[in-house]
Amino acid sequence: MYSFIGGGLFCAIVGNILLVVSTATDYWMQYRLSGSFAHQGLWRYCMSGKCYTQTDSIAYWNATRAFMILSAMSCFAGIIAGILSFAHFSAFKRFNRSFAAGIMFFISTLFVLLAMAIYTGVTVNFLGKRFSDWRFSWSYILGWVALHMTFFAGIFYMCAYRMHECRRVAGSR
Repeated sequence: MYSFIGGGLFCAIVGNILLVVSTATDYWMQYRLSGSFAHQGLWRYCMSGKCYTQTDSIAYWNATRAFMILSAMSCFAGIIAGILSFAHFSAFKRFNRSFAAGIMFFISTLFVLLAMAIYTGVTVNFLGKRFSDWRFSWSYILGWVALHMTFFAGIFYMCAYRMHECRRVAGSR
């Protein structure tokens, strides 16, 4: 059981770091504009070595930002519950911290999936047609890697929960 919790905790911490880095950096998309390279993230865009704050309140950027922040917050809550699951003392008989951590990681996965899907759909259908020479960049890729890490953290914690439940049921007979 502890190996699943340890593996889940490792995946969750790495996933949360990747979520924060992906959300904070401005290399979600790179493109060529007027002969020079430019790149943009969720908060800023940079052209010719100068960076500018995204002042436009465009719905897909706001939705992507919100879902990425919610994902990082729910992943952090899952990490706290996951660390607390090492201690078996609980005030509630029917509450299992491993199960709660697994659910929080799956919620984090859902939020990051929504963020990435929104950004991908709008970028490919709108911005991809606007710029001829463009590509997704490393901040965007980190978001997808974070999705997988939070998903596997949830899987690990659900396996730990199942092992704990099987031992609890077997011990009560």
